[in-house]
Amino acid sequence: MVTWKRSQLLLLAGILLGTLLTSCLHTKDQAKDQLPKGESKVKLRIAWWGSQERHEATMSVLHLYTQKFPNITFEPEYSGLEGYLDKINTQALAKNPPDIVQLDAGWISDWASRQQLLPLEPSVNISKVDLKLMSSGQYKGMTYAVPLGSVAYGMIYDRSALEKLGMEAPKNGWTWDDFFIMAKESKNKLPQGVYFTKDFAGDYFAYSAFQFSRGKGKVMTDDGKFNIDERTFLTWTQTFEQMRKEGIVPPPEINLSDKEFDPNLDLMVAGKIIMRMSFSNNLGGWDSLKRGAYALVTMPRSQQAGGWLKPSMFFGVSSNSKYPEEAKRFIDWFINDPEAGAILKTVRGLPVNSDVAASIETYMSETDKAGLSMFHATLENGQAYSPGPNGWINYVDRDWPLVRDQLSFGKITPKEAFEQLRVAAQKYEN
Repeated sequence: MVTWKRSQLLLLAGILLGTLLTSCLHTKDQAKDQLPKGESKVKLRIAWWGSQERHEATMSVLHLYTQKFPNITFEPEYSGLEGYLDKINTQALAKNPPDIVQLDAGWISDWASRQQLLPLEPSVNISKVDLKLMSSGQYKGMTYAVPLGSVAYGMIYDRSALEKLGMEAPKNGWTWDDFFIMAKESKNKLPQGVYFTKDFAGDYFAYSAFQFSRGKGKVMTDDGKFNIDERTFLTWTQTFEQMRKEGIVPPPEINLSDKEFDPNLDLMVAGKIIMRMSFSNNLGGWDSLKRGAYALVTMPRSQQAGGWLKPSMFFGVSSNSKYPEEAKRFIDWFINDPEAGAILKTVRGLPVNSDVAASIETYMSETDKAGLSMFHATLENGQAYSPGPNGWINYVDRDWPLVRDQLSFGKITPKEAFEQLRVAAQKYEN
């Protein structure tokens, strides 16, 4: 298994003064040609998903850009993650997508293969971006999307809830054995209607972390082959099946009602669970809903690390955009300008421009620093991230959730779930 090393991600090097000078020169060059021929004003539609914290920071950055370039305004389209992909896919098929679209790494090859994105180089300067982060945004050797940040995949927990239960908080480097022992110990301490964690039996990303940690590799190989290890999958799903029976994880109707960052429907915010999966940059989103309540910890490990580092999300330009060059110039400014970085901080992860990443440390809140701490703890020996083989997006977004729901409601056994996933994979295998 390939691992990330500190020398590969020296994101906190550089000098702020040099960054500012470079940005000023770049901004002057950009201002020379902001308008397409014959246009007086340009309005760019831009879509993204995320927490309220991310929405507010992004809106502030859009306002700053319009202040700098008054001829460019924006029509923002933002929401939570749920339903986001279906919406932008529908818009793209109708040839009416936003000019600038936020994308997950796993979606980019599908969009690029359908010619729904435009190549971004040389309009977007990626000279300060780590090349490993760029790979997920490329298709057939061309860059169709640029990463906006890098994040670590781990866990978040309600530390005050753990304290009330008299349980010790987990520490970076803990194991899956520690996780399941803690879950079992919580059984007789949890109040009525409160559960240790979500039912992750059929959760694709949670199981991927578990299989990674057991040294069994990726759920799908990079060349498009089914690679779920049956014994590991059964261990995982049978363990959660038992926790479901014992009331350590929520019943299905509660488990499926969860909606991240929703003040009313997020199970952790509502006090119904005390631990869940999280990316390092999302602590601020939950903290904004319940100040000071939460803390991050690395993904549990086994023989190997379970968590990984990944480019958090990407911006791409729609092939149907009326203003492609203006959209590209904005993306270039978004990732490379230190003023934008000072506003965005880590709402999409640690900035991908190494100089901007160095400059924002001055502006970091304690919450941002906590996310960065988990990032570095994962960086030490985390797994190498892969968005998965091209064409498997429905396997992750449709086939796995179907199995997840059937497992949660007890409609199928863990063995039947494995067979269902194995058979479904045959539609995608090369």
